[in-house]
Amino acid sequence: MVVSPEEEHPVKAFGWAARDQSGILSPFPFSRRATGEKDVRLKILYCGVCHSDLHSAKNDSGDGEVTYPVIPGHEIAGIVTEIGSNVTKVKAGDKVGVGCMVGSCRNCPNCENDLENYCPKMVLTYKSKYFDGTTTYGGYSDFMVCDEHFVIQWPENMPLDAGCPLLCAGITTYSPLKYFGLDKPTTHLGVVGLGGLGHVAVKFAKAFGSKVTVISTSPHKKEEAIKGLGADSFLVSTDQDQMMAAASTLDGILDTVSAAHSIQSLLNLLKPHGKLVILGLMVKPLELPAFPLVSGRRMVGGSGIGGMKEMQEMMDFAAERNITADVEVIPMDYINEAMERLGKADVKYRFVIDIAGTMKAE
Repeated sequence: MVVSPEEEHPVKAFGWAARDQSGILSPFPFSRRATGEKDVRLKILYCGVCHSDLHSAKNDSGDGEVTYPVIPGHEIAGIVTEIGSNVTKVKAGDKVGVGCMVGSCRNCPNCENDLENYCPKMVLTYKSKYFDGTTTYGGYSDFMVCDEHFVIQWPENMPLDAGCPLLCAGITTYSPLKYFGLDKPTTHLGVVGLGGLGHVAVKFAKAFGSKVTVISTSPHKKEEAIKGLGADSFLVSTDQDQMMAAASTLDGILDTVSAAHSIQSLLNLLKPHGKLVILGLMVKPLELPAFPLVSGRRMVGGSGIGGMKEMQEMMDFAAERNITADVEVIPMDYINEAMERLGKADVKYRFVIDIAGTMKAE
């Protein structure tokens, strides 16, 4: 017997969902599980709009078939309303966050080393299957229930609206800076793309004391990169003279662009032993030129979000250094216009939905 999302669990919930590949989101009644002994129930106050939300709503991300309906949202900030009997991490009334994952096996080598994000059984916050076999629904909704292990304790001085994008964009850039040793004051870092990820990458790198060069196809972004975000220099990637002049000057590059593009010219910017880290999820396979890798012992790597321990570390560091995302707060019923604008890169730099203030159950 097929059970509807509204009847799947005992607690009635409400959100906005896409029903098909049009990606159009509309009001959607569904249900959440009851609060288990290790669960935290939170009222969602704000939820960031990630580019992957748009791809998932339209089922064009290339990472597997989406089963509709899908409720996006994995940059979630809220307040605890109920805790299970064995919860010790937070209490009712605490501000908390939930990022890209809500479950993992907890006993594989990755989980045992605080790398739940690389667990083979990692459960995404939405469009995934939870351990009970039901579909996970994201943060474009009134509340959620989450195992306490996957809840972030919210720093007191971190704003909920401008802070929630750090739960994806923040950790996606912070983690590779730390792992690949690009968090040193002596580092000269390149950041490709000045969008939701890129602008946060600049902020974290500058907080580490690094020299930062923004690399973009858009010359008009130079002023906002340097004056607005504190980058040290700016390269127009389509200007061959600029790119040649900057050859072999960078210790590392974070490539945040998800659109298909060549990495040949980026590799040429690296010093010997330099590292190009891919963060953008390009659907088209990369063409990997061998000569610049071999000739300079350069490397190409990748990185995806971070484990829960590092997530908390990142949020605490951001609060200490007053790092937030630059956001445009929108009402829930503006989400389809926001998605259209996001597809055109018409936002500086992250939409955030005022869930509690503007989403009304119908």
